[in-house]
Amino acid sequence: MIEVTIEPQPIHWSPDETQEIIQNVRTIMMTAQGSVPLDRAFGLDNSVLDDPIPVAQARLTGIITSAIRTYEPRAAVVQVRYEADQQQGMLQPIVQIEIVDESEEVAER
Repeated sequence: MIEVTIEPQPIHWSPDETQEIIQNVRTIMMTAQGSVPLDRAFGLDNSVLDDPIPVAQARLTGIITSAIRTYEPRAAVVQVRYEADQQQGMLQPIVQIEIVDESEEVAER
């Protein structure tokens, strides 16, 4: 199981498959939906920004899971948890993923 956060990390210019998947998941988590010119659906819907923290957590979990399933199918979301600062109104997602073996996925279909 791998934890992915939105903390900035150096870019691997020649990543192995696992590093590539982690970078892709982090990119999805750090991109606001509507900010990518040729794919406005890419990223996370930021409409949760004004929600109370418990509501934002519930909605954001679904948004993150759906976005990762769509844009990085080699990663399966196992759990999404949060570090929250109620005073600052900050919510930091921590996503646990597993790498999906594509050959197993094809065999299951």
